[in-house]
Amino acid sequence: MKLRVLSKQDVQQAVPMREAIEIVKDAFAQLSAGKAVVPLRTQLPVERHAGVALFMPAYLSESDDLGVKIVSVFPRNLEMGWPTIFALVVVVEASTGRPLAVMDGTYLTALRTGAASGAATDLLARQEARVAAIFGAGAQGRTQLLAVCEVRDIERAWVYDVNPQAAERCVQEMRGKGRIPADLKIASSPAEAAREADVICTATTSKTPVFADEDLKPGVHVNAVGSFTPQMQEIPEQTVRRARLVVCSREACLAEAGDLIIPIVKGLITEGDIYAELGEIAAGIRPGRENPDEITLFKSVGNAVQDVSVARALLTRAEMLGLGIEVEL
Repeated sequence: MKLRVLSKQDVQQAVPMREAIEIVKDAFAQLSAGKAVVPLRTQLPVERHAGVALFMPAYLSESDDLGVKIVSVFPRNLEMGWPTIFALVVVVEASTGRPLAVMDGTYLTALRTGAASGAATDLLARQEARVAAIFGAGAQGRTQLLAVCEVRDIERAWVYDVNPQAAERCVQEMRGKGRIPADLKIASSPAEAAREADVICTATTSKTPVFADEDLKPGVHVNAVGSFTPQMQEIPEQTVRRARLVVCSREACLAEAGDLIIPIVKGLITEGDIYAELGEIAAGIRPGRENPDEITLFKSVGNAVQDVSVARALLTRAEMLGLGIEVEL
């Protein structure tokens, strides 16, 4: 039996962001329509090293995509010059259970997370949105910026990170890529980034809100994709309370998203305040933005349907392009 092995470079070549956005829209639509089997991810704390390992399987019945992602999040890695996130994705043939491919999931995770925000921005942000703000200058922040610029004509973008050097590296690396504007700036404070923004993306591991609610302009759209545990919180509770709240998955967000769990525990919102899943809007079951001045918030903890659907498309394209290597098991 042959297995195709795809490196990070192979993954980067195979599927561009614009295509990933459409794949993720369809995956979320399948999820919300009950056409996907996605157990809540298994979180395995590695307390000795302040990290966590996550195991995320999924099966999408309509597209017949099957696979699993293993991802680790170890914030202390930055002290050693390593990425915070490592990941591996296995693609399985749904009709036989035969493993087809193993691929680097680190960039794939950033790609599919960016694609989810791109999908949400396309469905929820105002058409005339021209200014973006990215909180978090890591790999996730980079693909957030790429995705937002794919779906809106962004003319200015701000990058803020608690580490100014990280923000500087991000800006230098991202200038000139895709549809990213030449007017790409480092924000000296969260307020400087947020006050102008029509679209905000938060891609951090923060346990406290990364911007102030009073700094938001009317009609802003927020993608909150960094926090993924009940203790993590990127978004001010006041923002969550007044926003039109859209999630990747009700079940997953109510179990894992501190951005929702914390205000629910405090009695500031209820589960009923979740307006829709993104897949319901992508499928046309529910409308997206209905008021140009309302604040819209997409909260995602990441879902395996994103990984498996994008990975299957990656494998198909890699086979066409002759990417990767085949090994005999």
